[in-house]
Amino acid sequence: MSSDNKLLPKRIILVRHGESEGNLDTSAYTTTPDHKIQLTESGLLQAREAGARLRSLLSSNPSSPEWRVYFYVSPYDRTRSTLREIGRSFSRRRVIGVREECRIREQDFGNFQVQERMRATKKVRERFGRFFYRFPEGESAADVFDRVSSFLESLWRDIDMNRLHMNPTHELNFVIVSHGLTSRVFLMKWFKWTVEQFEALNNPGNSEVRVMELGQGGDYSLAIHHTEEELERWGLSPEMIADQKWRVNAHKGEWKEDCKWYFSDFFDHMADDSDQECETEEVETKSNEELTNSEDNSEELCNGKC
Repeated sequence: MSSDNKLLPKRIILVRHGESEGNLDTSAYTTTPDHKIQLTESGLLQAREAGARLRSLLSSNPSSPEWRVYFYVSPYDRTRSTLREIGRSFSRRRVIGVREECRIREQDFGNFQVQERMRATKKVRERFGRFFYRFPEGESAADVFDRVSSFLESLWRDIDMNRLHMNPTHELNFVIVSHGLTSRVFLMKWFKWTVEQFEALNNPGNSEVRVMELGQGGDYSLAIHHTEEELERWGLSPEMIADQKWRVNAHKGEWKEDCKWYFSDFFDHMADDSDQECETEEVETKSNEELTNSEDNSEELCNGKC
């Protein structure tokens, strides 16, 4: 790994909160503010099990025994409780710190939610499209995208300024404890997925972990830790999976030219053969020359007879 990559976190890990009272019974939202919804007993157990899986993952490389972790967490009660249970698997010296981050909170669905009205609203969202539909008095996924983009800028400043990596010999990991849609939007922003690709994504399960791991070239990929079958279950298309596999060995800053959503979706009418392009330019040049000669002849004729 190059010296430039030593300051980058080895992994950026997204964790959805454990099962909540609202996941179990949507009527909870009619009397309890969304940010106050608590985890169920099952959700607490899921969070503890996620912590054990994370600890096992971060300590799995014997060549990097001095690993550390930094947590970002949504301010909602269910994500804060999830992090508390995850934290049971870590010793104090392993945790650099934690930051409560409002920009990775759940999509805002409005205030107290009337159950029948919300059910009807979600049916309208399915017809309208999940990304652009804005809930009355709430947000659209596009709104969440904007604030997640702002959060990513702060994340990169933390990385670029080496704010968290106290010791360069330690392997750094970021864990982001958030929500289902917010995690999908985060991946969409990071990997430059389109709105159409976002619409096909499936929500992560409660306390499910999705790992972006740093490849040898300095790019992050989901395909290092996760199998192709997992990526398919998440809703990634064959093209998106191929892109993740390419990123495993890609160098930071490289551009994958054959990703159709980068180019050919917009410019599929362009000629691929450079000779065709040259021929087209020659025809245009010849036409321009003929037009110029015609204008010159007309001018000479006019000068003689007008």
